[in-house]
Amino acid sequence: MFSFDTFLDLPLIWFGLIAAAIFLYVLLDGFDLGVGILFPFAPSEQCRDRMMNSIAPFWDGNETWLVLSGGGLFAAFPLAYSILMPALYIPVTCMLLGLIFRGVAFEFRFKAHRSRGIWDYSFHFGSLAAALMQGMILGAFVQGIAVEGRSFGGSPLDWLNAYSVMTGIALIFGYALLGATWLVMKTDGIAQVWARKCAAYVLGLVGLFLVVVSISMPMMDERIQNLWFSSPNLFRLLPVPLLTIFFFGLIWSDLHRGHETRPFFLGIGVFLTGYIGLGVSLWPWLVPFEVTFRQAAAAGPTQSLLLVGTVILLPVVLTYTAYCYYIFRGKASHESTY
Repeated sequence: MFSFDTFLDLPLIWFGLIAAAIFLYVLLDGFDLGVGILFPFAPSEQCRDRMMNSIAPFWDGNETWLVLSGGGLFAAFPLAYSILMPALYIPVTCMLLGLIFRGVAFEFRFKAHRSRGIWDYSFHFGSLAAALMQGMILGAFVQGIAVEGRSFGGSPLDWLNAYSVMTGIALIFGYALLGATWLVMKTDGIAQVWARKCAAYVLGLVGLFLVVVSISMPMMDERIQNLWFSSPNLFRLLPVPLLTIFFFGLIWSDLHRGHETRPFFLGIGVFLTGYIGLGVSLWPWLVPFEVTFRQAAAAGPTQSLLLVGTVILLPVVLTYTAYCYYIFRGKASHESTY
């Protein structure tokens, strides 16, 4: 039987695919979760209509990457999946409920009249819950998962602690930054002025939380500390924090100089440098400090078969996504078109 594992490093390829899918989900679903987080604070009903219309063509397709990352982890790295899911069942379930609630509210709001206020707040709290749970999952993940043998060896509430709450709140503000800069790009008039103010406000909080996370992670494990602060790694990795600072400065400048498009892409840059820093710190762990991605990998023929389907379907999904964003480029209106 033909197998790609005879000439390809399949565990590394799948590790990269899942990491890329998670990053695409964070970015693409992040900005519409950010719009939901900011939603009830908009200055008028017309502004809220424009906010909804700005994400209406994209929001459900953005969650494709969540399915790919979760399904890929289950199929390509079953050992890691069997450890991580029992450790994170509760926050993952709460996150999915938040996403479902947000989706229902999104659909019902366009049809509702007298009950529209209820669905406005449902959209907001569904987005808020999903963002908070994603951040808490990240906080629990980077702290490490208790493992006994080949199974989760901790408590169902190990994920719930002060650090995970902090990362949950941090991600809320991070998504709010993406949402605000998205609205700067997709709206004009009063809505855009308000979005600029929101983006400038949350930018400082995102920077504060990023500093706290950057300082705390090396304190969690000596290996991370040695990686970042030993020579010559210190000089090799220095561009990551310097580039992050540069992006923050440009976002602040652009928000006050009237740029419309660049702040959003610079916000993506901030998330990218943070994600790179996280990846460097946790390499090569798939279950931090316990199981590497090679130890967790499925059999070669299994990963080969999965890769065939992915190679065929992934370009289709990417092409459709790019085409969707191209077709619905430009400013959003307040008129109901959903």
